[in-house]
Amino acid sequence: MTVLRAVYAGFTDLRTDEAYYWTWSNEHVLSFLDHPPMVAWFVRFGTAIFGDSSFGARFAGLIAMLATEGLLADIVWRVTRDVRAAIIVIAMMEASLYFGMLMTKVGPDVPLVLFATAMAWALVRLAESGDARWWLAAGAFAGLAALSKFTVALLVPAVLAFMWVPAWRGRWLRSPYPWAAAVIAVLVFTPVLVWNMQHDWASFRFQAVRVTASHPLTFRALGEFIGMQFGLVGFLLLPVVLTGVVLTAWRGYRKQDPVAILLSTAVLVPLLYFLWKSLSLRVGDTWPTFIWPFGFAACAINLVAMRQEGWSAAFVATSWRWARVAIVSGVAFVVAVIFYYLFAPFNLIGHTDPVGAEAGYRPLIARTEAELRKTGATWIATTNYRTYSMLRFFFRNRVPVVQINERGRYQGFRPPDMSRIAGHIGLYVGREPEDKAIDLWTAIPAKREPLERVDRVWRGVVMDTYAIEKFSGWTPELSPPEDSPLFGWRWLA
Repeated sequence: MTVLRAVYAGFTDLRTDEAYYWTWSNEHVLSFLDHPPMVAWFVRFGTAIFGDSSFGARFAGLIAMLATEGLLADIVWRVTRDVRAAIIVIAMMEASLYFGMLMTKVGPDVPLVLFATAMAWALVRLAESGDARWWLAAGAFAGLAALSKFTVALLVPAVLAFMWVPAWRGRWLRSPYPWAAAVIAVLVFTPVLVWNMQHDWASFRFQAVRVTASHPLTFRALGEFIGMQFGLVGFLLLPVVLTGVVLTAWRGYRKQDPVAILLSTAVLVPLLYFLWKSLSLRVGDTWPTFIWPFGFAACAINLVAMRQEGWSAAFVATSWRWARVAIVSGVAFVVAVIFYYLFAPFNLIGHTDPVGAEAGYRPLIARTEAELRKTGATWIATTNYRTYSMLRFFFRNRVPVVQINERGRYQGFRPPDMSRIAGHIGLYVGREPEDKAIDLWTAIPAKREPLERVDRVWRGVVMDTYAIEKFSGWTPELSPPEDSPLFGWRWLA
């Protein structure tokens, strides 16, 4: 499966968000508007070895998947001492589209999954050994997880329950180690705090919109979220895992088992939060990714615990059988999806295909390059961060590319070569009709002359149409004031 993911990583173009994170990896700033910096460091690690290629950008994800599986197997082994259960948890990871395929995709969830799992692993080592120094390792991993994505905050209830619910709570409340772990986590998270202090807490304001957004209740988004979990975790694997998590929670809180409490709460609290948010907001497909490794571990441990607790032999055998069926069918599904994107010549999903919706940029790049030569333009303007990112990735900085609006996304970025922009003809590349809907054009005295329209086609289906225009008479402001219409970013909800 790792080899298959490596083939996928090397032979498919980056998606738009992946290209966006690649642009981050070319900058030297402490943090970014959208997310903390870890994803940029992961991309930089891979491209430093394999160059600015799709495989290079995605390489760290391949390593993170293997490391996560190793940590999960060790967690399950230390709790059960059962080799089959350790194998089961690895197989569950491979049987889930979230991990069997999508851990290859560059995104903040990739390092978050790794470091959140490592934090849980350190806490399991703490529970096993009683050595308080494992709190310090857990704190360091928690800080690294926070440097990956802010949603790690949803694991705080699980850690608090792990510390306070079992009978050992008095010991840890009096011990300096848990509090030292919290300090370590904050210190590791310092780059994000410093960047936000310097930029009016932009990241926290940007992400807080989703938390505080108020919309009318709707069951449509809830249905989409539930259906998405069945598709990305596994049509059979999801009910198998949730059953194991619920039984683990019942066992953990009844017996005050710290590991069972930790793993089950790390799934149930975030999952209930996402279910609640989905009543008024579309939950992103990657948001719950980080909780499912805990669910796989809880499920594998539960399979062993049921036998040890004397559950009926028939029920235990049926549970193992369903786990095997879910894994075999899930792995087959993951392999089929990877082969579909690697080799199939047709589009089964149409405009809603998640990969096709961000593929097929090469003809647009080719036409843009041809117009650069024909017009003598020396730079490219756009008004969408996705288009900006794809243009930067494919042109590899050979041509300056500027997103002329939403400049708040690029605070601290190195400026492009202004000697090739100021006073020179440029090209505007924008997706229709989005480019016509932006009200800032009335504030920009640039002259735009239509040149060409290019369809972005994926496997015979037109996914988008782009306008290429001659752009002159204006030099973009790279650092406009915050009250400028060129500075503000699109809100998330």
